[in-house]
Amino acid sequence: MYLFETPTTSTLSYSDFFVDRSDKKEYEFRFPEVTQARTNVRAALKEMKGTDGNDKDYLRLVKSSRISLPGLHADYAFALLTYGYAFSNLAWMTVDGLGAYERDRTISEEQRKSKDKELNVAVEFLCKASGIFAFITETVLPAWEVNRTDGPPGFNRPPELMKEINVALSKMALADAQTLAIRRLQSKSAFESNIAPGPPLPSSHPSPSLLAKLHLECAALYGSARSLVKSASSGKGNDHAGVVSDLRKYLADETSLHNALAHKWLGVFAGEKCAADKGGEAVAFLAWSKKELEELKESGKIVTLGKADKERFERKKAKISDEIVSTTLFYKQYKKTNDTVHFQPVPLQAELQRIIPEGTLAKKTTPYTPPSPNFGPNSIEYLRRRTEELKARDEPEPEDKALPSPPVGNYAGAGAYF
Repeated sequence: MYLFETPTTSTLSYSDFFVDRSDKKEYEFRFPEVTQARTNVRAALKEMKGTDGNDKDYLRLVKSSRISLPGLHADYAFALLTYGYAFSNLAWMTVDGLGAYERDRTISEEQRKSKDKELNVAVEFLCKASGIFAFITETVLPAWEVNRTDGPPGFNRPPELMKEINVALSKMALADAQTLAIRRLQSKSAFESNIAPGPPLPSSHPSPSLLAKLHLECAALYGSARSLVKSASSGKGNDHAGVVSDLRKYLADETSLHNALAHKWLGVFAGEKCAADKGGEAVAFLAWSKKELEELKESGKIVTLGKADKERFERKKAKISDEIVSTTLFYKQYKKTNDTVHFQPVPLQAELQRIIPEGTLAKKTTPYTPPSPNFGPNSIEYLRRRTEELKARDEPEPEDKALPSPPVGNYAGAGAYF
């Protein structure tokens, strides 16, 4: 998972930029309210800058006010970007606090299930982050293009306001969510494999074929995101290298890791389910996976998230080492079985490429729905007044009533014409 560096914002008073031209001056008193809301966001961001690691309260950022004002689409986009960053970082901190609980031999079933639920919450945070980044791409940035004013001389759009970057962030957050979903799916079997890792798989283990397809989809999402970031950073006149360097490394590492894990589980599937006919495939896939994992570890490509410290980096390397140990156990067992029982030919890597299936998506982006405005166009009060005005305009005018006849007296000859 990627840990974002949250931005800060400058001070701003909306009363200095807006004039209430409505007939009844019904918006002017709102300017201090929205200025204060934006100031609260700024204060929360500055507080996060001065806090380290696990002390950061990303939940507070998630609950901060979001401001949408006509004509400030760029500011609106950055507010939403920060919102998405906060959800993603909150998921990261949640998972970081859980530790490798499924590999704890002393954990109780109840404790494990409780941590599984926390992992599910982190998955939902990431799906929401993915939806926010998608909303910026599909709604906010196109509106900004229509309403934007010319910037200062030499102004270049920052990478955060590029569609390619936001599409990449949406894909990456979704891939991170699927990565956690895979971990949740393997939670029980991982715990049961603590004592006896390797083949045969415990009865609680999810289908190796399904795991392979889930990892393949993760690799596809990360790979697509990386291509988008590369295309954005290679544009003429744009200097984005410093901004997206860590992000590109992370996406490249995760693409390689998930491809390696997909190959591992394709090999396990062939060895567990179809060994008599596909024993050679099992050996070939596992040998391929083992090679990829070892190269990934030895190359030092694996980067931790953002500016993470050495301890987190070492934890990441330890995870790769664990996968190498697990893959090696399966490889040795299936190779021995194939060499002594099945005698199936071991295909070349090029042949394996042709039989790799399509990936499977387990999680979907949670669409972002912006909150209703408190005032102005599209607010409840505004729509209510407009409805009343239209209703009053459509009602027919009342017809003039005839003047009443003068009362007739009760004297003799009253009402008679002479």
